[in-house]
Amino acid sequence: MGANMGKNTSLLDALPSGQGTLHVVMLGLDSAGKTTALYRLKFDQYLNTVPTIGFNCEKVKGTIGKAKGVNFLVWDVGGQEKLRPLWKSYTRCTDGIVFVLDSVDLERMEEAKMELVRTVKSPENVHVPILVLANKQDLPGAREPRELEKLLGLTELGNGTLGVHLWHVQPACAITGDGLHEGLEVLYEMIVKRRKMAKERKKKGR
Repeated sequence: MGANMGKNTSLLDALPSGQGTLHVVMLGLDSAGKTTALYRLKFDQYLNTVPTIGFNCEKVKGTIGKAKGVNFLVWDVGGQEKLRPLWKSYTRCTDGIVFVLDSVDLERMEEAKMELVRTVKSPENVHVPILVLANKQDLPGAREPRELEKLLGLTELGNGTLGVHLWHVQPACAITGDGLHEGLEVLYEMIVKRRKMAKERKKKGR
């Protein structure tokens, strides 16, 4: 897998077009809506899902904006507590991370924050762009992105300048598909930006 990823990376360094495949890992607490989001992106329809034991993997194509035609290989990893130690095996060498959040479940918001911060601060994930999918925005009591940024401590990660994380909170509803492709486009733009930043760092280091 590493050899293929290296090949794709060098290809995509030069192009913001859809040739090559971006590797994306979808994480989040159990029942946040990860698998529902994945299959809504894949098939553009709602599929009834069961809790993921292990992972699901699907190739998804961007449909709007700059991400139109771009292929994403999305790994949806189970979010139950006993499975979370496995997350780091999937995030190694990934291009981007999608963290799916239940925007209504305030009781578990601190738990979600803890897992998100642990993921972000893992040495393997330095500079990997993070898209937080604020799911279940169709439900009463869903928190807005700006409030979620504070609740999750995202503002402490910086604003995406050199040396800090690129992140974005995208309001979404996995059941209807609202916001999912918009989020994918933002993630793509962050991945491209990260690569440009990495190139600049290399030039300065010479």
